[in-house]
Amino acid sequence: MTLKQRIQGFVQVGLFINRHFNEQQPSETQLQQGLDKLIEMAHIYNNWFIPEFVKESLINVSILLKEEDLIKFSAPIKEKEPKTIAVICAGNVPMVCFHDILCVLLSGNIALIKLSSDDNLLMPFFLKLLTHYEPAFEAQILFAEGKLGAFDAVIATGSNNTAGHFKYYFDKYPHIIRKNRSSIAVLTGKESTQDLKNLGKDIFLYFGLGCRNVSKLLVPKGYSFDTFFESIVDFGFVVNNKKYGNNYDYHRAIYLLESMTFLDNNFLMIKENADLHSPVGVLYYQYYENEKELNAYLDSIKDDLQCVVGAKNIPFGYSQQPVITDFADNVNTLEFLVNL
Repeated sequence: MTLKQRIQGFVQVGLFINRHFNEQQPSETQLQQGLDKLIEMAHIYNNWFIPEFVKESLINVSILLKEEDLIKFSAPIKEKEPKTIAVICAGNVPMVCFHDILCVLLSGNIALIKLSSDDNLLMPFFLKLLTHYEPAFEAQILFAEGKLGAFDAVIATGSNNTAGHFKYYFDKYPHIIRKNRSSIAVLTGKESTQDLKNLGKDIFLYFGLGCRNVSKLLVPKGYSFDTFFESIVDFGFVVNNKKYGNNYDYHRAIYLLESMTFLDNNFLMIKENADLHSPVGVLYYQYYENEKELNAYLDSIKDDLQCVVGAKNIPFGYSQQPVITDFADNVNTLEFLVNL
């Protein structure tokens, strides 16, 4: 299978997703209905995966699969004997490991995929769809049940705890091992209501479970949160999710029992805290005095950051829409695979 064939297979998957949410074709009715059913099942199986958020995830996947972008992205790939790459997937966000698998398959390697039990329905569907459009992919896609089989390199994503285990077990193999990272937003006090509403998407999409979700705000000294609270009111639906609501209620009870100071709008608590990553239902904030202090702080935490939103960085509302060249943890996955 040539690189051109591999690219075209992924292009067709992207077009299928676009058709699913826009203009469905009668010839694809069975496939489209199958995807609808799968989205329902994913929500039943994992209550975090509400259909609205799964749709957002799939649309973001389709954005990665534009032909011109894939051609440019694939330019460094050299045809060579394929290697088997173990891809150990996280399950915090729907289809979160898609970019890794895309890189493995585009580069001509074999993907040995270990799915998370929290997200084991959607990925198999789209990989099966990929083989529908390009049958030669069948030989490149393997799923690991239980213990991993033989492989030549590994890409693993998990928490700080699991990253330590991954490092121990896979240290002798070429590897990319990711751990927890967080994202923050920098506010200047000059943001429009629309800016802050867009920021709400960065905070609440996927209930804040992704490493690209904003979990902390950096705000100028004396900043008032009134306009911020007014701007994010449309995201109040998150508290109706049982898992999110339980987290919100739990942390609110803790803060009240311990007489901690926090701001609250009945679905989000905002609390001053030096930590980078906040619990579900809570958003941390930290003051800065001037730009010099702000830049020094950002530099000090750069190894723990996935992305920075606002103030000349990623525009508000776009943290969960990475382009194809946005690599997790700033490690170029494709370069790693090409140089194996």
